Amino acid sequence: MWRLRVISRKGYDGVKVDTWSCGVILFVLMAGYLPFQDSNLMEMYRKIGKAEFKCPAWFQSDVRKLVSRILDPNPRNRMPITKIMETYWFKKGLDSKLIHKNVETKEPVTALADVNVVSSSIDSSSSKNIEKEDVGKLTNLNAFDIISLSEGFDLTNLFEKTDKRKEARFTSSQSASAIISKLEDVATCSKLTVKKKEGGVLRMESASEGRKGVLSIDAEIFEVTPSFHLVEIKKNNGDTLEYQNLWKQDMKPALKDIVWAWQGEHQHQQTEDHVLP
Repeated sequence: MWRLRVISRKGYDGVKVDTWSCGVILFVLMAGYLPFQDSNLMEMYRKIGKAEFKCPAWFQSDVRKLVSRILDPNPRNRMPITKIMETYWFKKGLDSKLIHKNVETKEPVTALADVNVVSSSIDSSSSKNIEKEDVGKLTNLNAFDIISLSEGFDLTNLFEKTDKRKEARFTSSQSASAIISKLEDVATCSKLTVKKKEGGVLRMESASEGRKGVLSIDAEIFEVTPSFHLVEIKKNNGDTLEYQNLWKQDMKPALKDIVWAWQGEHQHQQTEDHVLP
């Protein structure tokens, strides 16, 4: 948003821009994908400037109104943080006991105050049954990292030639240890060996060489919140066609149990215009 304001020479208010960024993060946490996506940068700016985005069908009316107010392109009309905290939707999911405990002990809150703030459909209890595993320190994503994941803000092509067929991204509400466990299972079923695991990165390699050497695939886990992650799959070495066949036929279908949403894939059947009646 700040880029758009600067380009249009309108200037920008840092606090209000941060509020808009919070709206983007809230949308991603609840929907699993970015509100504004387009491969053309100028078209992306146009959508942001017009607030053209779609909400999933499961968004309740009060959530739609809240997100629409936060993502309002006009900073004068955008709902400020103080007003957001006064909304019923925000208050009903806030665990006041956790806040009071934090104030008394002066200990930082390391998790979301309440998973219901993100989405009532995410069941945090499922992760409690999974034994904690040393997955190393994950890379954290801030608001600008999340926004830059959109194709329209990806400037890589200006400096180097990239092949989108070699990578895929998805979001997941599972814990990092659960995601890694699933990736290891998928690797085994796909006859791949896990060669490297550190800092949330798994390197999976084929046992034999293909047309262009050993097929090597990297899977990296990024933390958005302790209960919400982004996973990036990339071909590191080997033949692209072999990777595509393995990915589409074996790996991608096997990951569906932990996938919240695939990035870059528009969910036309589950979304509808955010314009309110």
